[in-house]
Amino acid sequence: MYTQDFDPTGSLFLSALLALLPLLVLLVLLGGIRLKAHWAGLAGLLVALGVAVLGYSMPVGQALDSAAFGAAFSVLAILWITFNAIWIYNLTVETGDFHTLRRAFASVSDDRRIQAIVIAFAFGALLEALAGGGSPIAICAVMLIALGFSPLKAAALTLVADTAPVAFGGMGNPITIIGATTGLDADRFGAMAGRQTPLLAALVPFVLLYMADGRRGLRQVWPAALAAGLSFSFSQFVFSNYFAYKLTDIFAALVSVGAILLLNRFWKPEPADETDGAGDGAPAGSGIRDDDPHRHEGTADSTADRIRAFAPYGIIVLLFSLAQIEAVKDWLAKGTCTFAWPGLHILNSDGDPMATNYVLNWASHTGTLLFISGLLTMLVLKTGPTTGMRVYGRTIRQFGWAIFTILCVFSLSYVMNQSGQIVTLGQWLAGSGGFFAFLSPVVGWFGVAITGTDAGANALFGGLQVTAAHQLDVSPYLFGAANSTGGVMAKMISPQSLAVGAAAVGIVGQEGTLFRRVFGWSMLLLLITAVLVYLQSTPVLDWMVV
Repeated sequence: MYTQDFDPTGSLFLSALLALLPLLVLLVLLGGIRLKAHWAGLAGLLVALGVAVLGYSMPVGQALDSAAFGAAFSVLAILWITFNAIWIYNLTVETGDFHTLRRAFASVSDDRRIQAIVIAFAFGALLEALAGGGSPIAICAVMLIALGFSPLKAAALTLVADTAPVAFGGMGNPITIIGATTGLDADRFGAMAGRQTPLLAALVPFVLLYMADGRRGLRQVWPAALAAGLSFSFSQFVFSNYFAYKLTDIFAALVSVGAILLLNRFWKPEPADETDGAGDGAPAGSGIRDDDPHRHEGTADSTADRIRAFAPYGIIVLLFSLAQIEAVKDWLAKGTCTFAWPGLHILNSDGDPMATNYVLNWASHTGTLLFISGLLTMLVLKTGPTTGMRVYGRTIRQFGWAIFTILCVFSLSYVMNQSGQIVTLGQWLAGSGGFFAFLSPVVGWFGVAITGTDAGANALFGGLQVTAAHQLDVSPYLFGAANSTGGVMAKMISPQSLAVGAAAVGIVGQEGTLFRRVFGWSMLLLLITAVLVYLQSTPVLDWMVV
C-alpha cells in the first residue's frame, strides 16, 4: 500500500521542481536535443519512475505497476481508436475512393491554401468531433500531402488545426469527463468552454494560412480564413450554450465548410505564382496532384463516385449518432467490464483509496464503433475480408515506433499522477492566489502535454481547478473550462500527437523537428487563452462567465 505525499521535500516549491523533472526531460530531449520521440518518451518514463521511487518514496513494485496500468489504458484510449480510424482511411486509398474524396474537397476551391483550411480545419474538426484520438491529425495530414504540401508541413498544419475542436472532441468527451470528475453540471462546463474556445477558433485559420504561405497567404486569402473562423466560432458558441455540447463540433465543422462554399461563389483569391516551399515546386494556388491509378485520363467523377467516397464518413456520423440514443447507449453499456488493476493499491494524502479501476467498455468504445464503421465501409466499397485484413496489418506496421512512444508517455503520465507528482504541480500553481486565473489554462496545458488527451487532463486536474476556484471565490465553471480550453493548446506538442502525425506521413524519427515547428504556436495560443481567462475572472469580462 502506498500513501501519496504531495510535498515530499517539505517545500512545495522544491517538490514542484522535482515533479516537473520528467516533463522537462521529455520536452528538452524532444525539442532541444532532437532525440527521437520513442527514446525521449522512454527517458521521461525512467525519470518519472526515479522521481516516484526516490523522491516520493513510492515502492518500486507499485511504480512499475502504475506504468503498466498507464500503458494498458493507452491501448484503448489511443491505439484502438487511431488504428481503426486510419484503417478506414487506408481502405479508401486501397479502393481509389480517397482520390475521389480529395478531388471533391479540391472542387471547393482551386487554391491549395483554401483547400488546407477546408481539410485541416473544417474536415479535421468533424473527425475530431466523431473520433478524436489522433485520427484527424493522421487522415488530414495525408490528404494535405496529396494536395502538394511536404510531409513535415502537412503534419504541422494538421497539428495546429487540431486545437479549436478538441475541447468538444469525441462527442464532447472532455466536457463529460470534467463533469463526472467534479460532480458539477457538464452542460455548464460546456457552455463556459463555448465562451473561450471560439476566440481560438477564429484565429486558427489565419495561423494555418501563415504556416502554409507566409504573409502572402494572409494578404491574399484572408477572407477565406475569416469566413471559416468566424462561422466555426459562432457555431461553437451557439451549440455549446443553447443546444448540446456533444454535437458542437459536428455542426461547427459543417457550418464552416458551408461558409467557405458560399464565399467561393462570390470571391476568388489572387493566384500565387511562387512555390510554397513544400519541396515539390508546385505553386501555392495550383491545386492538387492527381495520381489516382484507378481513374482514366479525362474522366470526371460522377455523383455516385462522390457519394461512395464520402460514404465511410457518413457511416461514422450515422453510427455515432445512433450510439448517442439513450436506449442504444444503455444496451452498449451492458458490455462494459470494470475491474481493479491487479496489485495497485494507493491511498491519497487523506487516506482514501485512489481509483485504480480498468474500464473495458469494448462495446460502446469509440474505437469499437470505428471498427464496425470499417467493416461497413468494406461492404460499401466492396472490399473482401482478405484485403481488409491485409490493409489492417499494414496500418499497424505504419505506426511502428509511434506505438512504443504512446505506451511510454501514457505510462509516464500514470506514474506522475499516482505517485502524486501531478497534484504537487497543481497545488503549487494554485498557491499563486488571484494570479491562478492566468495560470489555470497552463495547468490544463501541462495535463495534455503529459497525457496527450484533453479528457485525461480534465480527469487529472478537474478537481484541483474547482478547489482553487472555491478558495478564490471564483466560478468553478470558469477554471474547469479553462483547464479544457488551455489543455488543447498542448495537443499539438504532446508526444502522442507528434508520434501519430509523424507515423501517418512517413517521417518517424523527425518528431523533434515537428515539435519545434509547432511549439511557438502552442505558446502563443496558450498566452491568449490565459489572458482571456484572467480577464474573465475580473470585472472586465466577468459578464461572460456562466
